[in-house]
Amino acid sequence: PALLQVPREIRSRDIRVVTVDSRTPSPFASALLFEYVGNFIYEGDAPLAERRAQALTVDPLQLRQLLGEAELRELLDADVLAELELQLQHVDPERHAKHPDGVHELVLRLGDLTRDEIAARTIAGAHVAEWLEDLTRERRVVSVNVANETRFIAAEDAAKYRDALGSVMPQGLPDAFLIGEARPLAALTRRYARTHGPFTVSDLARRLGVGPALVQGALGELAVVGTVVEGEFRPGGHGREWIDAGVLRTLRQRSLARLRKEVEPVEQSALARFAVAWHGIDAPRSGEAALL
Repeated sequence: PALLQVPREIRSRDIRVVTVDSRTPSPFASALLFEYVGNFIYEGDAPLAERRAQALTVDPLQLRQLLGEAELRELLDADVLAELELQLQHVDPERHAKHPDGVHELVLRLGDLTRDEIAARTIAGAHVAEWLEDLTRERRVVSVNVANETRFIAAEDAAKYRDALGSVMPQGLPDAFLIGEARPLAALTRRYARTHGPFTVSDLARRLGVGPALVQGALGELAVVGTVVEGEFRPGGHGREWIDAGVLRTLRQRSLARLRKEVEPVEQSALARFAVAWHGIDAPRSGEAALL
């Protein structure tokens, strides 16, 4: 009732409202002020890993608006990125090719690779030269010139490399593999992004042996549909970079899991041992050393 009575008396001018400048907040304002400050007073005491984990749980678009591009690379874990890139590129021993079919799947998934790059992605003792010779004879793998070096591609990608890079294809390929598509360079760019971590325009331009302007145009097409994202992502890096949206999502999730593991509570027995040692109960000291 009093909550309604006071406004009525103010309206009827039985209660007069005046402005007072006081040195200290009123009891009502003090409570509000303390609650507001209390939300942030201990924010700096939180571990860095915990604050980074909280930031990574925010939607990426909102996070970039709040922190800016430069801050996003500070949140992603460098070790997680290195591990993810090894897996995406099949350099991880668990993903090495074990037979000729695996080599064909390798170039189909990763795109053009040199002989040495293929050897680095196969099991120890693999007869890479013989496997490539057999696959080439069977027209499952094609040897082409990309960026002034000999690389191997899957026969299924012949039309993409012919139309995007002008690579000359050998005779004898099935007609189905020679049917062109609307945006071959965008298709090669899409696969490169899907199998790499953050990269720059110049990185991809050197890899494909084309001009940066062409790569920038292909990335722009993919960015419109949300396939790739532009920003600053690599920890310790600099400049504008590009990354596949799916790769970025995986990188954020794994970085968040790593950070949460760093701040997860320890067992009670570990906390008890720490508390005893911290207070010097297990090794009592005396004199000036006990005061420091």
